[in-house]
Amino acid sequence: MPCMTKLQFKNKWVLVTGASSGLGAEIARQLAANHGANLILLARRKDKLEQLKSELEENTGNKVRILIADLSKPTEVDQALKDILTDVQLYAAVLNAAITHFGQHRDLSWDEYETMLQTNVHAIVRMTNRITEHFENNNREGGLMIVSSMAALIPIPYQAVYSGTKSFLLGFATALRFELKNKNFSITVFTPGGIETEMTEGEKFNDLRNWLTPVSQVAKDGLNAFQKRKLTAIPGFSNRMGNLLFKIAGRKFVLKQMARIYRKSLFNR
Repeated sequence: MPCMTKLQFKNKWVLVTGASSGLGAEIARQLAANHGANLILLARRKDKLEQLKSELEENTGNKVRILIADLSKPTEVDQALKDILTDVQLYAAVLNAAITHFGQHRDLSWDEYETMLQTNVHAIVRMTNRITEHFENNNREGGLMIVSSMAALIPIPYQAVYSGTKSFLLGFATALRFELKNKNFSITVFTPGGIETEMTEGEKFNDLRNWLTPVSQVAKDGLNAFQKRKLTAIPGFSNRMGNLLFKIAGRKFVLKQMARIYRKSLFNR
């Protein structure tokens, strides 16, 4: 791997996208509380970001800035990047923002599909390109973590487009890392499975509860992998075993079983 020393976040500026709730908010909390990082929190919901900013500043004393942006809109992505790279000396970034559709693919409207593609793929590529260029040109130490999903490794029926977007990120980012010339900069791809967040609170997920991991544990695992500059990281024993089973038992068998389980959770409520 290109880098030898661990990332050290203390008193450094770290960007977290999708920081208003769920995994993004928890990663922000742990970066501030456990790693002493200063934070740039980016999301669409201003009220949520302001609440988290107040919480983190009061509990940790770290510096926190917020940016309001809809990452499905390229102009807002570009403005956010300009603000980030000119206002502070960025050390690291966690690109976590994403949206999904849990249900039959035919129920997804074209507008919803395009919004998902813009948010999950185009925005992340756009931000990755600019952030990578910044570190390559300045030869500064730092790192980038892209949050993909187990859906990149094991495509999930009834989350078809989401699976496709996350698979793209895995291939894109792992390949890009080996093009880097700056040996002080690394890219990590994190592939968590189901997480206990507000996104999975609905009754659609009732039959999938046992598959969900507490968000605090997922965030801890992700930051550990990021700090160690791992190329890819699958958190949790059950996820690693699931990936192994997918390879051993065969794609068709595993996906057939998953489709049955997800179909039951969706439609037999």
